[in-house]
Amino acid sequence: MDELPIGRRVAYWRARRRMSQQVFADRLAKSKSWVDKVERGVRRLDKFSVLHEIADVLQLDVQLLLGRDPERRTDALNCIDQIEVEEIRAALERYDSMTAFFDAPPYPPPLDEMRKAVSHAWLTYQYARYGVLTRALPKLLRDAQAADAAYSSGDDAIIAAHQLGQVYQIASSTLRKLGEHELAWLAADRSMAVSQRAGDQLLAGIATYRVGNALLALGRARPALEINVNIANRLAPGGENDDRPERLSVYGMLLLQGAMAAARIGDSATVRDLINGAEEAADRLGGDHNHYWTCFGPTNVQLHRASAAVELGEGRQALDTHDKIEPAEFNALLPERRAHHLLDVARGCTQVGDVEKAGQLLIEGDRLAPSEIRCRPLAHEVMSDVLRRTRGTPPAPIAELAEQMGVGV
Repeated sequence: MDELPIGRRVAYWRARRRMSQQVFADRLAKSKSWVDKVERGVRRLDKFSVLHEIADVLQLDVQLLLGRDPERRTDALNCIDQIEVEEIRAALERYDSMTAFFDAPPYPPPLDEMRKAVSHAWLTYQYARYGVLTRALPKLLRDAQAADAAYSSGDDAIIAAHQLGQVYQIASSTLRKLGEHELAWLAADRSMAVSQRAGDQLLAGIATYRVGNALLALGRARPALEINVNIANRLAPGGENDDRPERLSVYGMLLLQGAMAAARIGDSATVRDLINGAEEAADRLGGDHNHYWTCFGPTNVQLHRASAAVELGEGRQALDTHDKIEPAEFNALLPERRAHHLLDVARGCTQVGDVEKAGQLLIEGDRLAPSEIRCRPLAHEVMSDVLRRTRGTPPAPIAELAEQMGVGV
């Protein structure tokens, strides 16, 4: 790539972003002919302003267009940079299991070590340390794929597939948070396939939840609703062993994700029905737990009730729901869940015109889990809205956080 002419590099990254020349041209406010000439090297790119516009449209570091190594961020948060995205993409594009079908598989890491690494990665995600996680994901993906390829039969094969399915889910959730929605969908889809090989219906169920999350992030709300409800119906309580905590947790999360998709469509009746079903499952569970890394329970149901209200544009209802949550139960949740909720409530505040309160909630979320606020594109949108609608100079804490986030009016 570094040796290619700049026009060829533009063409390469445009294709990677799955943009036609016409779509690319429209986003640049240029003609398709202009793009074609740039990519063929007929027209030179010698203005930095144009290079930066192209880099913005392609969502990459301008240094990549110039054939140079992008500088990694040096700030403390270090959410994710283009090199890390490409390293994760490369790890997702590996097919070790197919290679092992023809050749001797690579030497895998011990499964006990894999279990510990996967558990640590889940906790890193649930504590919203996304920068740490994105740097660890490429190796974790490679190791889990190697283990899955090496152990082809018996109990070890099931364990290895289970671990790989979880790693794909961790990758999907992290990438979705950071705005890499296509990669999030790919990782979630891979998790569904691997979970079936692991023979674990609940792992496959929670993989479906991750697929629904990714589809929703891609603007595909109706397919997200259908797939979540479809699998939830298959896990619904009603028979022997159906009250297992793990099953109730996965079932409840599928209903909650279905409710979020229904809210995006504007179907308030379906939102109500699905959240009520999840609430029944949470009551049967009897408390907030983290089975299959779901954090499911009565409190999480209320968090989703507030989030769904925001999606429906009912900010006042979201604030009322927030006020009814018991502080002790809320504070017992892991940081990612709490900061995510504070971001949702901040969105609700902007809907009712209370931008001062929205800013305070962003600050509170930042103190709790900085990456959830500073790294998420959604949080950047809320902060931009707060700054734009604040009369006069914003309070110093808001201005400071906005600067740290890199957000301006």
